[in-house]
Amino acid sequence: MTRRLISTGSSFEREVGYSRAVCQGDWCFMAGVTGYDYATMQLPIDLATQVRNCYATVRAVLAEAGFSDAHIVRVTHYVADRFLVDDLVPLLGAQLGEVRPAATMVIAGLMQEQMLYEVEVTAYRGG
Repeated sequence: MTRRLISTGSSFEREVGYSRAVCQGDWCFMAGVTGYDYATMQLPIDLATQVRNCYATVRAVLAEAGFSDAHIVRVTHYVADRFLVDDLVPLLGAQLGEVRPAATMVIAGLMQEQMLYEVEVTAYRGG
């Protein structure tokens, strides 16, 4: 089985010593993805744009690895404040409603004050 490391090109990945995703065989394990726009390295201030950016990154990484949304089997949602959950629910439904992976939501302090949402994804494409 070939192990493949995928990067978004963020210097933070190299500095901290991690990969955006590690794919091995039929599995793809993605590190936590925040709402950065990796083209501009800007973090928007609103929840909806952060969520859209997260899933744009997730889809780009999955595609690079030869996976698709349909292969997502598990997600862990990290939310900066429980008061964001009501606004977050329809945003997540729009992103994952057809996939319906196993999911956990955790209220957590994220790395930067402006970060409102982070998602960790596992995908499997085996038979």
